[in-house]
Amino acid sequence: MKRILVINPNSSGAVTDSLTEALAGLAGARFDCIRIPESPATILTEEDVARAGIRVAETIAADPGADAYVIACFSDPGLDLARSLTAKPVIGIQEAGILTAMARADRFGIVALGPASVARHMRRMRAMGVIGRLAGELDLGGVSAEDAGRSDAVYARTLEVGRRLRDMGAGALVPGCAGFAPRRAQLERDLGIAVIDPVQAAAAIALGAVVA
Repeated sequence: MKRILVINPNSSGAVTDSLTEALAGLAGARFDCIRIPESPATILTEEDVARAGIRVAETIAADPGADAYVIACFSDPGLDLARSLTAKPVIGIQEAGILTAMARADRFGIVALGPASVARHMRRMRAMGVIGRLAGELDLGGVSAEDAGRSDAVYARTLEVGRRLRDMGAGALVPGCAGFAPRRAQLERDLGIAVIDPVQAAAAIALGAVVA
């Protein structure tokens, strides 16, 4: 069986567990979800992203036997560096989530953990050439990756932001952190629009790349 390494660039065990749960229904490959203990529990700052990118690339280089790799942080830390180190598929969840959202709706919205993340995400979207399809990106004011998927108070704020993005024209919503995974289905039901789990989206692309 093919093996896909799913790397959580932060150190949260709870977020890593949520990745395993989110991918449990995908058949056709084994998904090994790991974290990077040296990283902070939430990737927030530019320094966090830069340091995480090096650690992600080192993790990929140290496991050349995997058939594909998923970087499970919405800032896609180390994506370009990792792709320079291996010919195997390396999929970032921001790129995958956005591409999947555009396959579901004309315009998409993003919910970010905090304001510092928005500028970083926008840079990536400009590089992808998808700004014209973006309805908007709004943030939650600064919450942890773990609370994004497990706190009822944070969920209430996420739902409020999701409604604002829907009203701005988003036909699909991409939660901007792997930690949101446990709330995807509930958020989709409550909003009435497609909600794309970027981890599932990236895993599906990786799976399609390695399974004949």
